[in-house]
Amino acid sequence: MLELKRLHYQPATANKPILQGISLKANSGHPILIAGASGSGKTTLVEVISGLTNPQKGIIYWQKVPIKANKRRWLCGVVFQFPERYFLGLTVSQELRLGHRRLSGKDQANALHKVGLSKIDLRKAPEQLSGGQQRRLAIAVQLLRRPSVLLLDEPTAGLDWSVRGEIIDLLTKIAKEQVLIVVTHEPELFKNLLSDVYRLEEGQLKPVTTLN
Repeated sequence: MLELKRLHYQPATANKPILQGISLKANSGHPILIAGASGSGKTTLVEVISGLTNPQKGIIYWQKVPIKANKRRWLCGVVFQFPERYFLGLTVSQELRLGHRRLSGKDQANALHKVGLSKIDLRKAPEQLSGGQQRRLAIAVQLLRRPSVLLLDEPTAGLDWSVRGEIIDLLTKIAKEQVLIVVTHEPELFKNLLSDVYRLEEGQLKPVTTLN
């Protein structure tokens, strides 16, 4: 279980906190959806949870034990908005192997199978893939790290309607195996994710009962 308790975060350049007293519990098999307008602090919250940024106040727990930023970076996998902009590998296979001393063909195949890319040509350049395939590849890259927590920032942004549905179906399957937190400004697209839904407004999380 991942638990956030009273997190506060205010950049040095901001006049007021972006996050004010954020508390949240997330469990494997029960995805969390966090909605909010652009600029509401959704990406900042992802960065805090994943250890890329430290809150000034509050504690983050994993399995009821406080966990510091360096350990959260190992615990969490993050897929940011438009992750295809950050691909470094010249081929799909190379992208999958980045950061791994040893990675078997079986491990690559298993990760690609999970995201529905079993038939992809590993010699192909990531930038030659379709938008949906690139998003799936980015998720596969994170799954190979075996994170306990997977965070996705606007996973459907820029995708066609048909592909968006496929990505949401994929996330539904992934959520059965690990803690999954999705942040989006289009919560209505995730009606079928069967998640707990919150809205981030004025630095605070507020439960949402229905998605419009």
